[in-house]
Amino acid sequence: LALAVSALLPWAITPLLTGAFGNFIIPLQIGARDMAFPFLNMLSFWIFFLSGGVLFGSQFLPTGSSGSGWTAYPPLSTPVGGIPGWGQALWALSLVLMGIAIIMGAINYVTTVIRMRAPGMTYLRMPLTVWGFWLSSILNAVFVPIIAAGLIFLLMDNVLGTQFFVAGGKATIKGGDPLLYQHVFWLFGHPEVYILILPVWGIVSDLLSTFSRKPAFGYRTTLTCMCIVTLLSGLVWGHHMYVSGMSPLLGKSFMFLTLLISIPTSVQFLDWIATMWKGALRFHTPMIFAMSVVFVFGIGGLTGLYLGTVTSDMYLHDSMFLVGHFHYTLAASVMMGSFAGIYYWFPKMCGRMMNEFWGKVHFYGTFIALNVVFFSVMVVGYAGQHRRLYDPSAYDFIKPLMPLNTLTSIAAFVLGAAQIIFVLNFFISLKRGAKASRNPWESATLEWTVD
Repeated sequence: LALAVSALLPWAITPLLTGAFGNFIIPLQIGARDMAFPFLNMLSFWIFFLSGGVLFGSQFLPTGSSGSGWTAYPPLSTPVGGIPGWGQALWALSLVLMGIAIIMGAINYVTTVIRMRAPGMTYLRMPLTVWGFWLSSILNAVFVPIIAAGLIFLLMDNVLGTQFFVAGGKATIKGGDPLLYQHVFWLFGHPEVYILILPVWGIVSDLLSTFSRKPAFGYRTTLTCMCIVTLLSGLVWGHHMYVSGMSPLLGKSFMFLTLLISIPTSVQFLDWIATMWKGALRFHTPMIFAMSVVFVFGIGGLTGLYLGTVTSDMYLHDSMFLVGHFHYTLAASVMMGSFAGIYYWFPKMCGRMMNEFWGKVHFYGTFIALNVVFFSVMVVGYAGQHRRLYDPSAYDFIKPLMPLNTLTSIAAFVLGAAQIIFVLNFFISLKRGAKASRNPWESATLEWTVD
């Protein structure tokens, strides 16, 4: 489970959005022939591939793989509190390698946008999709080195016997602190949310405009909000640590900043609604996926207000409510936004159209199952169910919630099965799909003007 969860975000979403879409879309939309540093781009890919190989290889060690969960909090991730062996060390090494690859890619993307834009392509003429990838890359360049440093310290604790994150009776050297890792982890971990969601915000903004047949409402306002969120994203990490024993005054400061960052995201949400308002909407598959992002991100944002407030977070922290909020905000939004991008740019990438009927079957199967899963998770979390329970039915107060837990599991299997439709549609369309015209969506961005 730790491998699956820790691999989902960095080894699935990052290569799909930042890697695939970023490399394909950025040069086309700004009128560049290629990325600024092609060799660095290639090197980034192979180091990223190596990081996945190291993580996969850690599963076959005699002493077992990482057993400390996706956050790898000490002491569970150190020899004094975790499973002895090289599993945790290889987990940390794989993430360090992945960080190196991401930093290389970030340098490439940032430089490409600054230096490679076509004549006349000013910053305020760039599509919001490019802005999303660019701001995401800036965050990668700034914050990935922070988590890389923490992981190197963790690696040294596991391999060299250092004690950066060891304290108390197990420590033989003074000065170590497990909470130091948590601060380093979340100082990266919260910007990582925006690293993953900013490209989706850009994609959704442009797709809503295209299929509403009108310019994006409040282009400069939306752009300003994206920039403000980027700036504030590195100042709110402490809301993940309200229950860690931090000073109440410090918690109050993080609460203020957390609630403050909700303002630009709310304005951006209203800009999306205004873009569709009185538009000539065309409900093609990319459009309905983009519209679903507005819905699921709205629910995720509203529920986040309770977790950003110290008093309510004390009750909801580490409950299934938090799991539901997180997955609405990030997993659901990023997944649905990624599907919107795939359906939208598939004709440009492959010269064929994906089947509209099966695309919509895929959408409704995914959207309905997804909401059943994550809304049910929030309900049981509000009722008090903890997020890390081997057998929830062992607790009397949770037993009445077990039918809802069963429904969640069934819906999760349906959600997984719905993706089979997408996979079949993708590969069948690749071979037999209708030939795409040069600009099938009648979009106004540059990528559709070139062969």
